[in-house]
Amino acid sequence: MDNGESINTKPITMKDLMGKANKLNNDTKQKLTVALALVILCIFFSLSSEYFFNIDNFTTIAIQTAITAITAYGMTYVIISKAVDLSIGSTLALSTVIVAMMLNAGAPLPVAIVVTMLSGCMIGAINGVFVSKMKLPPFVATLGSQMAIRGFVMVVTDARPVYITGNKSFQMIFQGKLFGIPLPVVYLVVFGIISSFILRKMVVGRQIFAVGSNEEAARLSGIKTDNIRIFAYLFSGLMAAIAGIIMTARINSGQPTIGVAYEANAIAAAVIGGASMAGGHGSISGTILGAFIMSVLMSGLNLLNVSQNWQLFATGLVMIFAVYLDKIRRERGTKK
Repeated sequence: MDNGESINTKPITMKDLMGKANKLNNDTKQKLTVALALVILCIFFSLSSEYFFNIDNFTTIAIQTAITAITAYGMTYVIISKAVDLSIGSTLALSTVIVAMMLNAGAPLPVAIVVTMLSGCMIGAINGVFVSKMKLPPFVATLGSQMAIRGFVMVVTDARPVYITGNKSFQMIFQGKLFGIPLPVVYLVVFGIISSFILRKMVVGRQIFAVGSNEEAARLSGIKTDNIRIFAYLFSGLMAAIAGIIMTARINSGQPTIGVAYEANAIAAAVIGGASMAGGHGSISGTILGAFIMSVLMSGLNLLNVSQNWQLFATGLVMIFAVYLDKIRRERGTKK
């Protein structure tokens, strides 16, 4: 169970065990419900379009899901800590430009990748400082970052794409295949395992849950809540940068205009997967299921020739519905 609580020195009672069992059952039910919704979506689009149910389309969906899921991993951390990150789309766009410019300038591939990842970490850490140290509302702080980063990218590139010349190794590492499996899908699994391990097995993961559940209680128990929230934002920036690198290899260019509304997809994927906007609850496995739902929905709408504008409309409705379901879950949990 991708869940954690602050360390407690009190003896475990039968009531505690029953509470944990109920929470496990609720988590399982949530994931089964999401999985069922995913199956229903696949059946619907398979019946609606003859092109949906085939290997090529499923491969495309999996590759698209990699970008959504990896950004959503970071968003899951932030949401669990009872905050939100609206800057990941702009961070992703900046990352595509940084790695493209560095490769065109002749920088070694490892250096370009590390610098791009560090830039994402820096943006995330700055967002964390805004929220934790300066006590700015997460929505306002990260919305400001979103606008500032996007504007900076536009100025640097003159709003023009940065096409990568040569460097086949970059394409091979991020868009090749491993035993027939597209590498973006491999990265989806690898970073999913890492993200889940941090949440489930490491102290910092448990502390993220503790901060999101009750920040004041976490502080009184000795947890450095500001540092934990900064870490959550730093991780979100890192995941956005990694997704940006993968996207750059896919389109072979840095795109200053890419990543618009990606934060909405990430939030929707995390919340559909069980993350609570009230903090203290969420899982990486649930987020992956939520990301697949978003990708299947977009793929199906594309095959049905639904315009991009209506797809954006559908994404907004899904996000609202996901948050509403989260509200219902919390209300039921409070009653119990």
